[in-house]
Amino acid sequence: MIHFNNSYDCKVDAKGRLMLPSGLKNQLLPLLKDGFIIKRSVNGKCLELWPKVEWDVEMNKLKKLNRYVKKNNDFIRIFMAGVKEIEIDNAGRLLIPKNLVSIAAIKKEISLSSAVNYIEIWDKERYEQEIEIEPLDFEAMAEEVMGGDNIGAENTKDVS
Repeated sequence: MIHFNNSYDCKVDAKGRLMLPSGLKNQLLPLLKDGFIIKRSVNGKCLELWPKVEWDVEMNKLKKLNRYVKKNNDFIRIFMAGVKEIEIDNAGRLLIPKNLVSIAAIKKEISLSSAVNYIEIWDKERYEQEIEIEPLDFEAMAEEVMGGDNIGAENTKDVS
């Protein structure tokens, strides 16, 4: 399983081309031959850049949904809207499709943020607004999300 660790600020040109920062490019090198998927995000006005190997894991989850349930079909349709296969060229650039640039309201300055197994691509100003949270609010969120019994529950076994 892939784990991305860093965030980067960079620029896109007028055609939507993004030159990957060298640190991110180095993380992506082993994944170049398989390619990437770019799509609109489920959460927030950003894009998601998925290594193909991680995308295949997501697709296997979707395949397990019962297609005779309308909500499942609706979810799949919306989740897959705007999905594009892309490649990173030898110079370390990727082209963000124009419709996705528009959806994410990307101007020139962008932020690339780790979302564990994929990269979020944000308009920099929008990203800064999105992560702006009071320290005490984040402390409470961290406790609720990471401090409860839900972490690792699926990995624990009763050995008695």
